[in-house]
Amino acid sequence: MSSRFIRSLLITAVMLILPGCEKSPTVEQSTSGELVVRIGASAPLTGPQAHIGKDNESGTRMAIEDANAKGIVIGGRKVRFELISEDDQADPKTATIVAQKLVDNKVSGVIGHLNSGTSIPASRIYHDNGIVQISPSATAVEFTANGYKTAFRVMANDAQQGRVLGGYATMKLAAKKIAVIDDRTGYGQGLADEFIKSAQANGAQIVAREYTNDKAYDFTAVLTAVKGKQPDLLFFAGMDPQAGPMAKQLKALALNLKFMMGDGGYTPQFIKLAGDAAEGAYASLPGVPLDKMPGGKEFETRFVAKYQPIQLYAPYCYDAVNVMIAAMQKADSAEPAKYLPVLAGISHDGVTAKIQFDEKGDLKGGAITLYQVQQGKWQPLETLGAVKQD
Repeated sequence: MSSRFIRSLLITAVMLILPGCEKSPTVEQSTSGELVVRIGASAPLTGPQAHIGKDNESGTRMAIEDANAKGIVIGGRKVRFELISEDDQADPKTATIVAQKLVDNKVSGVIGHLNSGTSIPASRIYHDNGIVQISPSATAVEFTANGYKTAFRVMANDAQQGRVLGGYATMKLAAKKIAVIDDRTGYGQGLADEFIKSAQANGAQIVAREYTNDKAYDFTAVLTAVKGKQPDLLFFAGMDPQAGPMAKQLKALALNLKFMMGDGGYTPQFIKLAGDAAEGAYASLPGVPLDKMPGGKEFETRFVAKYQPIQLYAPYCYDAVNVMIAAMQKADSAEPAKYLPVLAGISHDGVTAKIQFDEKGDLKGGAITLYQVQQGKWQPLETLGAVKQD
């Protein structure tokens, strides 16, 4: 054995035992001495919801690029954040595969998933591996009801959204007989349940409860069944790829009723898909209108110049990244175990709102805004449900 080889082995051994030379399981040091911190993201990047998923990805990417431009220092070293983005196809089984892949890639945190039906099964994998997960758009109550301390969201949940929608349908739109259709996803079924509770509490009668799925496009049979019940209002809990064709088919069947949706329908794509049948439709979105958000106007200007018009959740993705990084900075560590307690108690001034979490990981003080399509554009009607923050 040569003396050069022995010397090489000794140097390697010394380097391994020197304090501070041990590599973290979720961060790495680049050849330039930077601390490389990987942030995972997951949304449907292919399929019918790809326009929303890519919107999420762009909001996440913009936040990471902004953070890198600031030259953030953690643990005495300059940080370079890297985005690892995965396509979960809005499918729960794919989401669990993606979640394990992100864990194996040693991410320090995950922004996602987009859908409640994917966020919920993925949350267990992140929890079991100690990885922080902040969803910008999963609104199902169940997402934070499982007791996983690693799960957070930066928008109001469906208990809040369903309560506001049900109250608005009955008190403001004077609906007495209501039909409900949901897409059987974790999001759609949960939101429909909350809407029904609220509507019934306000004296409305649910004359039909029907179901479809998030792959369907022909709703003639279910809408014909609804028509026979003669409702004043139809509430659909699902996403825009189904909501748009449904609105068109409502018009074709001459159903003279009000059409209402949750946040899954509040997109430019819904108007495009529904055409003239979109006019007069109602939808909600957790949070305040973009131009009323603390940093909404500036965010929109920058985002549109860099990517395209906002589809839905991009500002919330931006905030999810920034609140995660703010917690890392405050903890002076990108290790989830170290910054997680800081994140749970943080107060962060975001683009969408002041972000603070309750004991479940839900956003404190979440507002809900109602919108209506007027002359081919979504127009805000009223913001409800906000709780004053300290």
